[in-house]
Amino acid sequence: MGVVGDKLKELRELEEKVRQMGGAKAVAKHKEKGKLTARERLKLLFDKGSFREIDMFVEHRCVNFGMEGVAIPSDGVITGHGLVDGRPVFAFSQDFTARAGSLGEMHSRKICKVMDLAMKAGVPFVGMNDSGGARIQEGVDALSGYGQIFYRNSVASGVIPQISAIMGPTAGGAVYSPAMTDYVFMVKNTSYMFITGPEVIKAVTGEEISFEDLGGAMSHNEKSGVAHFACENDEDTIGQIKRLLSFLPSNNMEDPPVVNAGDNPNRTDAALNAIIPDNPNQSYDVKDVIGSIVDKGDFFEPHQHFAKNMIVCFARMNGRTIGIIANQPKVLAGCLDIDASDKATRFIRFCDAFNIPLLTIADVPGYLPGSQQEWGGIIRHGAKLLWCYSEATVPKLLLITRKDYGGSYLAMCSRDLGADMALAWPTAEIAVMGAAGAANIIHRKEIKAAADAGAKRKEKIQEYEALFSNPYRAANRGYIDAIIEPSQTRPRLIEALEIMCNKRELRPPKKHGNIPL
Repeated sequence: MGVVGDKLKELRELEEKVRQMGGAKAVAKHKEKGKLTARERLKLLFDKGSFREIDMFVEHRCVNFGMEGVAIPSDGVITGHGLVDGRPVFAFSQDFTARAGSLGEMHSRKICKVMDLAMKAGVPFVGMNDSGGARIQEGVDALSGYGQIFYRNSVASGVIPQISAIMGPTAGGAVYSPAMTDYVFMVKNTSYMFITGPEVIKAVTGEEISFEDLGGAMSHNEKSGVAHFACENDEDTIGQIKRLLSFLPSNNMEDPPVVNAGDNPNRTDAALNAIIPDNPNQSYDVKDVIGSIVDKGDFFEPHQHFAKNMIVCFARMNGRTIGIIANQPKVLAGCLDIDASDKATRFIRFCDAFNIPLLTIADVPGYLPGSQQEWGGIIRHGAKLLWCYSEATVPKLLLITRKDYGGSYLAMCSRDLGADMALAWPTAEIAVMGAAGAANIIHRKEIKAAADAGAKRKEKIQEYEALFSNPYRAANRGYIDAIIEPSQTRPRLIEALEIMCNKRELRPPKKHGNIPL
């Protein structure tokens, strides 16, 4: 065979040994839980034959507690790069079959290397988390490893898209890196995230709670908002990651890809003319509006289960990616609250960082009242929404469909916060507050003194409605650019998007602002 042949044989044997991961028994146990292996996940993410592994032969250097005799293939994490729908991406995938995918010095070094390469190349970074946590035998070296990853998450934020998939246990310090990335996907029933586990909670507080209830996919999608997507299984998770990437640019210096969906930009929809109920107290589904105006009715919704009174989603209009923020009248009448403000703020800042134009669809009666909201800091959280709209320099379009009152009018990207094009339907009501509340305040003495207080109140409410429960006063003042027929919404928004797509807007030089977090 010769020397070269022997060397090639040795290489192939070593590669094959590493590819066995934790061994047949460990792999079988892993798959019994309905989970893909680390290598299968990467194979599914990347285009066929495009994945190239980096640092396959890296080994740990720990000699404590007998670790010098323990072999951990690839040190428990597979790293590399490839193509996703023809576009380059770097990724890592933790291997739970190899010492529970525990993170030590070299494990971290591998992840940091591909993060650095992703930054240099200006391409997205995907992390698939499935780990028992820090490798305790390595002590502070393991902690240092986490810290180096966190640091890079911060540096890369707003430069390249960072996506985390929680595909198994993620606990303690391991949860912070995903939380610092842009989007977090979780798998139902097989993944969880928490700082302290059920056993510790029981020992310290006496509370008994299951892993799933404490930190499962639906807990973090519905209650905490830490996760953005709850997926059915590993395959569904990876499919949704690929769909998200299709809307995004590779880095902050690029525009998102233009994808022709074959939908007529001049398409109208007469159904929108009748979507607003005659009764102002009745609701409608704003998703019907979104589905009508975007290409092929297709939109992709993060945080679908969290703060449902606010919708955020990615879609395309005439092939261009757009980020949509919309009040949902079906839930809490579309009121703004703490969670809805946080949800929208995070989404707006992501879109602004990655050159994705924003469309705001406003139908909001105000901020949700109540002591819990006030004590929870609705002033501070609501201020974030004002802040991030003002901060965003991407094209900003506004569509007002119905109610748009008071401070919430301002918070939903009013002209004063930088809306470039503001459109309204004839059903729009733009005022400081609803007609009934306004009439009761302005004409309180007159109503009280009237022989028939009820009739006088009704008269004054109608008077206020005639003045302000319409979009025309705002249009008179130039706060609204055009009042449009609802059926014409799609072509009018596309025209606005196209004319503003090359928008340039500068801000004063500064290190960074001090957002009211």
